[in-house]
Amino acid sequence: MFPSSNNPHLPTLAIVGRPNVGKSTLFNRLVGSRRSIVGDEPGITRDRIYGETDWAGRRLRVVDTGGIIPDDQALIPSEIFRQARVALEEADAIVLVVDGRTELASPDIDLARLLLRTGKPLLLAVNKVDTPKLEPYAEEFRRLGIKELIPISAEHGNGVAELLEYVLSVVPEREDSADDENQRVPQVSPLSKPGSEEAASAGEEPQVPPLRSAASADVASVGMTIHEGHDGREQAEPLNEESADEQEEVARETKVAIIGRPNVGKSTLLNALTGTSRAIVSPVAGTTRDAVDELVERDNKTYRFIDTAGIRRKGKTELMAEKLSVVMARKHLEAADVALMVIDATEGVTSSDATIAGYAHESGRSVVVVINKWDLVTEKRTDGKPPADRSIYEEQVRRHLKFLSYAPVVFVSAATGKNVDKLFSTLELVARERRKRIGTGEMNRFLKRVDFERASVPMSKRVKIYYMTQAAVSPPTFILFTDRAVKLHFSYQRFLENQIRAAFGFVGTPIWIKNRARGEGK
Repeated sequence: MFPSSNNPHLPTLAIVGRPNVGKSTLFNRLVGSRRSIVGDEPGITRDRIYGETDWAGRRLRVVDTGGIIPDDQALIPSEIFRQARVALEEADAIVLVVDGRTELASPDIDLARLLLRTGKPLLLAVNKVDTPKLEPYAEEFRRLGIKELIPISAEHGNGVAELLEYVLSVVPEREDSADDENQRVPQVSPLSKPGSEEAASAGEEPQVPPLRSAASADVASVGMTIHEGHDGREQAEPLNEESADEQEEVARETKVAIIGRPNVGKSTLLNALTGTSRAIVSPVAGTTRDAVDELVERDNKTYRFIDTAGIRRKGKTELMAEKLSVVMARKHLEAADVALMVIDATEGVTSSDATIAGYAHESGRSVVVVINKWDLVTEKRTDGKPPADRSIYEEQVRRHLKFLSYAPVVFVSAATGKNVDKLFSTLELVARERRKRIGTGEMNRFLKRVDFERASVPMSKRVKIYYMTQAAVSPPTFILFTDRAVKLHFSYQRFLENQIRAAFGFVGTPIWIKNRARGEGK
């Protein structure tokens, strides 16, 4: 997971400025990863993005904001300004970033006046001063009336140490609670280059990361070691011998990625789940670009909701920012425990929906299918047709998403908050089922009850199963010890998966089954 922080106990630094001055580059430099999408197109960042950094033994929460043009009344710019105001209210110190390679602009002047009125410690960072020869030009920006000025190069790290030294000298020192220490994310030095593996640079075609699938892991990769027991049979045990069950089942938080096509209501759903206006919502498809995350505690459970950018086909993305946002959305999906697959009830399941749901299924994420805007096809329907029938609609959804037969379907209206409570209870169930572990003895008693003659598999493809064990959770992964080292026939695997679900549940989560020939590797 990318470093992020919603820890209110840490002093907070807000990074603000007009569009395309390098705020996100500075943010990424400070937190040590490409958490914010960076490119040459102005206005890429829109929502507030949180991160955390360490400097001189002290921790600092950092907030990246969208480019601010105070007097722009258009919907998205005004929403960006609203989000930035929230960041300013939270901040203990503010950094105003300007572009040192351009003339002083009127939005810079307006923004400086606004920030000076806050009365909070304010630093002017003149960015893109990449060589010492450019440093004298930074003095031109003293006309903004901000006393503290530091020339920096966010791209190369020049001046970042001085910026942090100043910020930490003016923000209050706060002691972290024990819980904060437990949640601490290892940080990379702000003076080192953010990892290039996180995203492509602005001029390159981003590569979609490969999905981890059931076929891509062997026994060792799911955390198991094989040895011979006292009875001569091979035994599978966790590599870590200190209470693997407790480590896996008692998770500190459940990470929930909200995924789907553009404009199906993902950001509205995030706001409904968190009870805030955390994400910018507009009728414009593709409003969200950076992933926005928010922690919610409910019934003694902690959920981290991640609103991702709408995923669309490669040929449909034109701007580099859109291409990068799709790559980042896939990465955040891979880091999640559960995916909320949001579908627009007014449009039904499309081929793009099926493709996106396939990403979640193949990567081993648990899935809840969320039919959003349900009120628009029932009590608020305006096209003269009768209200949609829930059972018929769910049957149609399952027909299009056959591979998600295990996923619960929840009908909601994110705009009104209807059925959001049910979504929370479903999430709790799915997260618990994902971490469920069945003992080897119980699994083998189950195996004796299964009538494999009912499996529609050719005789030449059948294998004799000696016994099976659950090797891992999240997702549940089972190892079969068989008489032959052959890939299980898909019908055999599907039959066994259905039998496991009938006996043990595993609601909402894919089941991975691997086989190993008895005595293999000796």
